[in-house]
Amino acid sequence: MKPSRFFPICLSLAATMFAIAPAVAQDANAGRNLAATCFTCHGTNGNSVGGIPPSLAGRDSGEVFQAMKEFQSGKRPATVMHQQARGYNDAQLKLIAAYFASIKPAAARLPAKP
Repeated sequence: MKPSRFFPICLSLAATMFAIAPAVAQDANAGRNLAATCFTCHGTNGNSVGGIPPSLAGRDSGEVFQAMKEFQSGKRPATVMHQQARGYNDAQLKLIAAYFASIKPAAARLPAKP
C-alpha cells in the first residue's frame, strides 16, 4: 500500500507540537490566554457585566476548578458550559482557575456582604 502524501505533513505538525509544548507550558500568560475564551460571556478578565453569568475574577481557584470539573462530568447543569469545559484538560483548567483567582474583582460588581 502506498503511504499517503499527507503522512509527512501530519508527522511534521506533530513534531512541531511536541517541540513547542514546553514553551507553552512555561508561558507566564498561559492562564490568561486560555481564560480569554471565557471573557465573551463572563466579561473582560472575568468581571461580568450584569451578574449573569457570574463574575469569575477573584474567585477561589479551587472553586473555579471544581465547577469546571462538574461541568465536564455533567454533574452541574448548563446550557453551554459543559461543552466549553470539555475542551480543556486538568492542567489547563488549573491555569484558568489560577488566573481568575489572581484578578481583582471590579469594585462595582462585588456581591454584597451578608
